[in-house]
Amino acid sequence: MNYMTLANKVLEGYEITNEEAFKILESPDEDLLSLLHAAYKIRKAYFGNKVKLNMIINTKSGLCPENCGYCSQSIVSKAPVEKYAMMTKEEIVAGAERAASLNVGTYCIVASGRGPVKREIDIVVDAVKSIKEKYKDMTICACLGILKPEQAQRLKEAGVNRYNHNINTSANHHVNITTSHTYDDRVTTVELVKEAGISPCSGVIVGMRETKEDVISMARSLRALDADSIPVNFLNAIDGTPLQGTRELNPRYCLKVLSLFRFINPTKEIRVSGGREVNLGTLQPLSLYPANSIFLGDYLTTEGQPNEQDKKMLEDLGFEIDLEPLKQEQLQKINN
Repeated sequence: MNYMTLANKVLEGYEITNEEAFKILESPDEDLLSLLHAAYKIRKAYFGNKVKLNMIINTKSGLCPENCGYCSQSIVSKAPVEKYAMMTKEEIVAGAERAASLNVGTYCIVASGRGPVKREIDIVVDAVKSIKEKYKDMTICACLGILKPEQAQRLKEAGVNRYNHNINTSANHHVNITTSHTYDDRVTTVELVKEAGISPCSGVIVGMRETKEDVISMARSLRALDADSIPVNFLNAIDGTPLQGTRELNPRYCLKVLSLFRFINPTKEIRVSGGREVNLGTLQPLSLYPANSIFLGDYLTTEGQPNEQDKKMLEDLGFEIDLEPLKQEQLQKINN
């Protein structure tokens, strides 16, 4: 298979077939650099050598009634995670100040639970308004679970730019991961935020005992949803969760998955997300040839790579931090 020829076709508007998608996922390891080179050609056409930085604040931990098999915060998890109710407005704003000091363009306000109650929406709305007063060009992403239309509208009016609600897996595999909500519940929330004028962010978790058909279905579903930002997580199986002990990924396959997502979603922000340190290991730098975005710092209940190490990785690759959301004049204020 000539990956570069396929990349050129994708740049001309071609949508790859399922057969071609399978060939990417099942490509021989000796073809990996050729595949990454082709994926990078697509990535570079739309994003150059820039990398977007994102940072999460876990504003509410544990206390979730859902039974998602991958999650240490779910009701079925026995993992020893910290549990606390919604943070204060001041704590959320302080997190944004730290994100700005690290040149992070997208600040992600995340809360566990099926969906937010009025008090939680009130806190997030007030916090976002304060953040926007200080950092008007910072991209604010909220991830609060299943939304109601009026909640989406309030978030939009407060200044939330993006809303994350991952599909996590394929429609066929969903019931094997959680039964406390449906796949359609997740899709409905993504469509709801789009209707409210908020940029949709939706991604996946790979390595949850799904098939390659499922992986291809995920990538195509996100294309159909027209998600602007696609976080690709690789399962970090936490002891105490139903998926504990699941270890079916290797770094080379993870890179093939990221390449597939780039071929199927050529114009979208693809973010290497949770589990990259565990599953990509020493091959982490190669992930930024198909992907163009990463998280800095820790994830929800697991630690990430030190910020300095991530910055050094980007420097060694010759990639630039995408400062577009955080204007230069604001950076000068932060640094002064």
